[in-house]
Amino acid sequence: MSHWLLKSEADVFSFSDLLKAPKRTTHWDGVRNYQARNTLRDLMKKGDSAFFYHSSSEPIGIAGICEVVREGYPDHTALDPAHAHFDEKSKAAAPTWFMVDVRAVRALPRVVTLAELRGVKGLEKMVLLQKGSRLSVQPVSPREWAIICGIAGVAAT
Repeated sequence: MSHWLLKSEADVFSFSDLLKAPKRTTHWDGVRNYQARNTLRDLMKKGDSAFFYHSSSEPIGIAGICEVVREGYPDHTALDPAHAHFDEKSKAAAPTWFMVDVRAVRALPRVVTLAELRGVKGLEKMVLLQKGSRLSVQPVSPREWAIICGIAGVAAT
C-alpha cells in the first residue's frame, strides 16, 4: 500500500464535501498536470491511503484521510465542452487525463497546518514542503505518513 496527498481548494471541493458525497465517495477529476496524471493513471492503487489537503484556504493544511477505491480511469470531464475541466485536445479513443475514485475514511480531529508541518523533524524531505512543489497529487512516504498521523492524533492506517 502506498500513501498520497491530494490537494483541493476548500472552496471548490472540501473534505466536508467528500463526507457529504454519496457513500462518502467521489472521483478525483480535473487534474491537468502530466506528472500528477501519471501518478493517478499508473501508481495509485485500490486500498492506498491519502491525506486530503486544503490549499488556498484558511487554514491551509491536512483536513482528513481518504482511500483510493477505484484505480485510474479516463477523466470524462476532459471530454465535456460544458465542463470547466474540458480539454479540446483530449479524445475518448486516446484519453489524455485520468482520475481515481476516493472515499472519505475520517476527518482529522483538527487541520494539521502547513506551517506546523514545516517545523516537524522527519518531514524535511516531504514533497509538499519542497520549494516550488505545486503538484495536486503527491507521494507521502510511510515514515511521513506515520509522523503526520501521530501529530493529528490518529492511528496510522
